Amino acid sequence: MTYSYTEKKRIRKSFGKSSTVLEVPYLLAMQRDSYAQFLQEDTPPPERENVGLHSVFSQIFPIESYTGNVELQYVSYSLGEPPFDEEECRLRGATYAAPFNLMVRLVIFDRGATRAVKEIREQQVYLGEIPLMTGHCSFIINGTDRVIVSQLHRSPGVFFDHDRGKTHSSGKLLHNARVIPYRGSWLDFEFDAKDCVFTRIDRKKKIPATVLLRAMEFSTEEILGLFFERDEYRIDKKGKVKMRLEAARLRGLTARFDIVVGGEQIAPMDRRITQRHVRMLEKSRLKWLELPNLPKYDENGDAATGAEDEDDAHPLIGETLACDVVDTETGEVLAQANDEITHEILRSLIAHGIGKIETIYVNELEHGPYISSTLRVDETRNRDMALVEIYKMMRPGEPPTQEAAKNLFHNLFFSPDRYDLSRVGRMKFNRRVGREETTGSSILSPEDIVEVLRVLLSIRNGKDNVDDIDHLGNRRVRCVGEMAENALRQGLARVERAVKERLSMAESDGLMPQEMINAKPVSAAIKEFFGSNQLSQFMDQNNPLAETTHKRRVSALGAGGLTRERAGFEVRDVHPTHYGRVCPIETPEGPNIGLINSLAVYARTNEYGILETPYRRVTDGKVTNTIDYLSAIEEGQYVIAQANARLTGEGGFTQPLVRVRYRNESTLMPRERIQYMDVSPRQTVSVAAALIPFLEHGDANRALMGSNMQRQAVPTLRAEPPLVGTGMERAVAIDSGSCTVARRSGLVDYLDSSRIVVRVEQEDAGAGEPGVDIYNLVKYQRTNQNTCMNQRPQVRRGDRVEAGDVLADGAATSLGELALGQNLLVAFMPWNGYNFEDSILISERLVHEDRFTSIHIEELTCMARDTKLGAEEITADIPNVGEAALAKLDESGIAFIGAEVKAGDILVGKVTPKGETQFTPEEKLLRAIFGEKASDIKDTSLRVPAGMDGTVIDVRVFTREGVEKDKRALANEDQELAGVKKDLDDQRRIIEEDLFQRVRELIENKMADGGPEGFRPGKVTPRKLEALPRDQWFEISMRTRRLNENLERARERLQQIREEMESRFTEKARKITAGDELAAGVRKMVKVYMAVKRRVQPGDKVAGRHGNKGVISTIVPVEDMPYLDDGTPVDMVLNPLGVPSRMNTGQILECHLGWAAKALGLQLGELISQDGKKGTLRETLEKIYDYSGTGSGQSVESLEDDDLADLANNLANGVTMATPVFDGATE
Repeated sequence: MTYSYTEKKRIRKSFGKSSTVLEVPYLLAMQRDSYAQFLQEDTPPPERENVGLHSVFSQIFPIESYTGNVELQYVSYSLGEPPFDEEECRLRGATYAAPFNLMVRLVIFDRGATRAVKEIREQQVYLGEIPLMTGHCSFIINGTDRVIVSQLHRSPGVFFDHDRGKTHSSGKLLHNARVIPYRGSWLDFEFDAKDCVFTRIDRKKKIPATVLLRAMEFSTEEILGLFFERDEYRIDKKGKVKMRLEAARLRGLTARFDIVVGGEQIAPMDRRITQRHVRMLEKSRLKWLELPNLPKYDENGDAATGAEDEDDAHPLIGETLACDVVDTETGEVLAQANDEITHEILRSLIAHGIGKIETIYVNELEHGPYISSTLRVDETRNRDMALVEIYKMMRPGEPPTQEAAKNLFHNLFFSPDRYDLSRVGRMKFNRRVGREETTGSSILSPEDIVEVLRVLLSIRNGKDNVDDIDHLGNRRVRCVGEMAENALRQGLARVERAVKERLSMAESDGLMPQEMINAKPVSAAIKEFFGSNQLSQFMDQNNPLAETTHKRRVSALGAGGLTRERAGFEVRDVHPTHYGRVCPIETPEGPNIGLINSLAVYARTNEYGILETPYRRVTDGKVTNTIDYLSAIEEGQYVIAQANARLTGEGGFTQPLVRVRYRNESTLMPRERIQYMDVSPRQTVSVAAALIPFLEHGDANRALMGSNMQRQAVPTLRAEPPLVGTGMERAVAIDSGSCTVARRSGLVDYLDSSRIVVRVEQEDAGAGEPGVDIYNLVKYQRTNQNTCMNQRPQVRRGDRVEAGDVLADGAATSLGELALGQNLLVAFMPWNGYNFEDSILISERLVHEDRFTSIHIEELTCMARDTKLGAEEITADIPNVGEAALAKLDESGIAFIGAEVKAGDILVGKVTPKGETQFTPEEKLLRAIFGEKASDIKDTSLRVPAGMDGTVIDVRVFTREGVEKDKRALANEDQELAGVKKDLDDQRRIIEEDLFQRVRELIENKMADGGPEGFRPGKVTPRKLEALPRDQWFEISMRTRRLNENLERARERLQQIREEMESRFTEKARKITAGDELAAGVRKMVKVYMAVKRRVQPGDKVAGRHGNKGVISTIVPVEDMPYLDDGTPVDMVLNPLGVPSRMNTGQILECHLGWAAKALGLQLGELISQDGKKGTLRETLEKIYDYSGTGSGQSVESLEDDDLADLANNLANGVTMATPVFDGATE
C-alpha cells in the first residue's frame, strides 16, 4: 500500500474488513459546486448554462416599455476582482465580495408597422457587489465568517394525501391533492364529507372543482366525458330497451332484473353479480342485453295503473345522462347532461320518440359519481359565471368586470411571469400523473389540472395510493446558489418595475441604460440575504469538525420551509429513505430535533436537488466496482444488499439468502435477485457520527449526544490524535481547511513558523504560472468562537511533497488527522461520592501537563470619534493616571505586543473632550497653578474587562483617509510591507533560478561568436559563465540563430517577471498605505488581540465520543488517585453507573482497545531505546499491521529505514488504530 508524505509518519492500524470501493468525497462539494454554478465565473459568457445569475437575467430581460417601442436587452454579466483578500476583509470588517457588472443593450424601434431597429445603445451597468465564497466554502460578511445552510423543503410538483380521518366526526378519510409550484399560487383539490370535489386557490375559500373546469372552457358534457365511461341504451317504438353489454362493468352490482341469455337465466333479480356471472356473459358473446320494457304512461304523464312496482324497478330510473338529449326535429333540449332520469324525463323521451340515450357509468365500488355530484352543487352554468366566481373568491368585496376576472384567472396558473413549476416540479408532476416524458412547460395546462383530478378520483376509488410527504423523493435540497438566485430575482423584479416606467422616456430624453437601472434594490436584496436571512448563519468555528458539520447541515426551517411550532412528529422522524442520504443520528436535541439534519458521508444532490447515495452495481450475481448514484424514488425498485454481506474472491455472495432492502423494507432474498450493494458500512451516517468508534455497540440516543458534543470540543494546547479512531479523522481535518495542503508537488525550499515555500516541479508548473508556491500560515488568529487558530509546519526543508500532502497542522489536528481531545487512563469506580450523578474526577497531573489547557483570543476595539466638543485622541498622555498604569503603553498610547495584562489594565489610552463646568475656588486655583489642559478632557481609555488576563499578541490600527497616522500605524505598515516584499522576493528568486538554469542548459558547451566586454568568442564553458554576472548571459551572441532567438525569449520572460513582481508590490503597498474606510464619525480604530490561557477547573464540562458527558467535581492530587497493579495512577475517574442505563457500551470497548494500543506503543518505545535493532522493529511493526494475517493491505514493507524510525517514534505513545463504524474490531 502506498502512503502519502504525512500518512507514513503515523499509519493508523485499521480493523475494517470491507474493501474501500469509493473514497470519501470532498466533504464540502455540495456548497462549493452550488455557488460555482450560480456565478459561472470562469465560463465565457456565450457558453454559460441557463442556471444561476444567467438564468435570472434571461428571465427578467428583455424589459419592454409600455408602448412597445423601446426594449432593454441583457447581453452578459461580469465579475471584477475583489478589492481586498479574505484576510484583509476579516481585519477591516469588510465583506469579501467582487464588483458585479451587467452589460445591457437599449434597442429603440421605429413606430411604424415594420418595427425596424432605429437605434442601439450598449452600456455596462454596475449592480453593486456580490459576495464570493472563500476557499473553504464560507462567506465573509462584515468581517465575520458565515455559512449559508442548505434547506430541505417540499419539492414542487403534485401531492396526494388524506386527512387521516381527523376532519369529520365519522372518521371518514377525506382525500386531497395539492399542486405546489416553485413560485406562484398553490392549487388544492379536496373531497368533503358528501363526496363532492372542491378546490381552493392559495388556501382561500373553497369552491366546487367544476367551477375551475368551466373557467377553462369545458362544458358539462365535456366534463362528464373526461371522467366517466358511458353506458348506451337503445329504445324501440314498442318500448323495448336494450343496453350495450360491457360484462366486466356489471361485476359487484345488484341485478335489478333477471338477466337471461338465450332462454337461460344467468343472474336472478336482487342477486349480486359475481365474476362467475361475468365470465358466463362474456362466453355468450352477447352484444346487447335486453332490459324490462318501459312502463306505459297515460296522458298526464303518470305511470299506468299497477305499473308502479314494475317501473320503480326499471334500471333506467335514477341513471345520470351523459349528454344533452335533443329532439332532432324541433331542436328542443328534452333533458340536460348530468340530469338524473326520472319518470317525467322518461315519459318526455318516449313521447318524442328518442331511440338512443347515453348515461354515465358509475358503481359504488370503483367508479364513484363524485364529479357528477359536484356538478349538481355547482351553480355556475358557463365560463363567464365561473370566472366571476373565482374572482369573488380571490378578491372578495371587489366588483368583478369580465376583463379583470379573465386576467386574474390567466395570471394564476397560465402566465410564466407569475407561475413557475420549475424543471424539478414538472418532472415530479409528470412522473406522478403517469406520463413518460420528464420535461415540459413550466406553467400548468388544462390537461394538467384534469390529470390531477383523475388521479385524485382513482385514489378515492381505491385504485391508487396517497403519497408519503416525508419520503426523501418528495423533498429536495435548496443550496446556497439557488437561494442567492431567488434573492437576486426578487431584487431584479423591483428594478424591472422602475425600468419599465423610465423606458418610455428613453427615446425622447436620450437616456442611457445606466441612468435607467437603479442598482440599490439588487445590492440591497443580496445584502439582506447574506446578512440577515434565517439560513445565513454565524459560522460555528469551535473546531474543524464543527466547521465542516455546519457547512454540511440541511435544515427544514427558513423561508419557504417549516416552523418549529407547526412541525409534527412525522416530519421529524427518521424515514427509511434517509438511508445513505441524511444521518439518522446527528440532529440537535430540543425544539429543533429532526428539523435540522446532517448529510450522510457519501450523499450528494442530483440535477434536480434531490438527494442521492452511491451503490455498487451487481451484474449476474457478481458485485462490480461500477458505482451508480440513486435517488430515493429510484432506489425503491431495486434489491440492495448491505455493505458487509460476505463475498467470495470473485465477487459473488457466499450465502444463498442475503439480508437486503427492497421497497424500504429489510428482508432476506436469494442472491440471484440482488441488483445493487452498499458502497461502505459508514454510508448511513454523517461525518460526526462516523468519528465515533464502536458506534454499532452504543445506543443511538447517546450517539446523538456524542456527535453533537464533538463539535463543542475546544482545541487543546497540544493536539493529541485519538489512539482509537475510525479512519475518518484525516478526511475531516483536510477538507475542513484547518490544515494547509500542498497545491502542487515539489521540494520544500524554505520554511519558518509562519511560511512554507515550495519549489514546484517542472511538469506541474503550467505555462505562464510561477514555479513557486508560498503558503503563509495562520498564526494565532481568532475564530468566531474566540478559540485560537494556529498552524504549525509538519515538513522539513528539502522534503519532497506531492499535491494534496499536509504541509501544516491547524487547530485540533495532528499530522493531518483530527485530534479533538486527549487520550486518558480512566477508571470506572465510585470515589468518595465525588462522581455522583455523572460528576467526574480528574488528576492534578492533567493540569500540570496542560493536557486540557486551551488558548482563547479576545478582540477588543477602541474607536476615536469626532464629537461636538472636538475630536477624541488616542494618546499616552492621560490625566490622573500613574506611571505604573502607563508602563505597558508605547508613545502612541497603545499596548505593545507581548505585554502581559490583567483586568483593569489600560490597552489603548484615549481622552475625550468634556463640556465646560462651573469650578469651585479650589479648582480655579489649581488651574491657575498647573495650567488648564487636564480638566478639559476625561479618560475614556480601553481597559481589560473584569475576569480576563492574558498577553497582547497583535494590534491593528485603522486610520481614516486624511487623518495623520501615528507611529504605531506606520510601524505596522512597514512590517506588512516587509512581509509582502519577502514573499515576492522568494518567488522571484526561485523563478529566476529556474530560468537561469534553463539558460545555462541552453548555451553551455555551445559555440559563441561574441558577448559582453571581456568575453572571448568560442566554446561557452562553465568557467566563462561563472565569470560573468548572470544578467549578462543574455548578451552572449551564439552562432546558431535558433539559440539566439531562445536567449532573447528568455530575456523577455525575465524582464516580464520582474515587471510583474514590481507592479504586484506597488499594488499591495498602495492597499496597505491607503486610508481605511471607517464608520461615519470615526477617525481612528484600534483593535487589540489578547491571548488568554484557560486551564481546566472544577465546573468544566468533559465528554467522550459516546455521549458520556459530565462536569468536573474536583481535581485530586496524583498521589490520592486510584492506581493500577503496577502503581500507575489513573487520570480520570468515571461513575460506573453511567454505563448500563445509557447502554453506550462503545466506551468500554474503546477503553480496552485503547489500552492495547498504549501497551503496543510502550513495546515500540522499548525497542527504540535499544538502538540498532532495525530488523526487530520492522518485524514488530509488520506484526502489528497484519496481526490476523488477513492481508488487509496495510504493510510497512515499502517504508525506508528512516521513515520506519519516524513511524516508530510517532507510535511510541500508543499505536493509533481505526475501527470503522459498523465494520470495526470484533474480538
